[in-house]
Amino acid sequence: MVELFEIFPWWVILIDYVLGLVMWTLIGRAAMGFFLPETSTFFFMRFFVRSTDPVIRVFRPITPGFLIPQMVPLYVAWFFFMVRFYLMPWLLGYSVMGMLSFPLESEVAAFIYKIFTPVP
Repeated sequence: MVELFEIFPWWVILIDYVLGLVMWTLIGRAAMGFFLPETSTFFFMRFFVRSTDPVIRVFRPITPGFLIPQMVPLYVAWFFFMVRFYLMPWLLGYSVMGMLSFPLESEVAAFIYKIFTPVP
């Protein structure tokens, strides 16, 4: 299997990891927001709210007012997805890479595959 650093420069991987972590944290907040209020004392919910509030605040000027509060993190996560899937490959001179071509998700998928693949 080809190593990730052989395919992409280290700074591309770093940028993708940061954007990916922000995106998945926003998705986690949206998922937990369907079950818990934002003021919940549950430690995961407090983490998601505290870590994503600054990002949501930055995107507030372009967030439509008709969105219900639980959907706002998904709306903001969509921007991070679009940057990772379309803008980064275009800026780097690649064509759109396709599903599971993100470095962060590729590493997670390879780890899960390694765990569940029996050793001969």
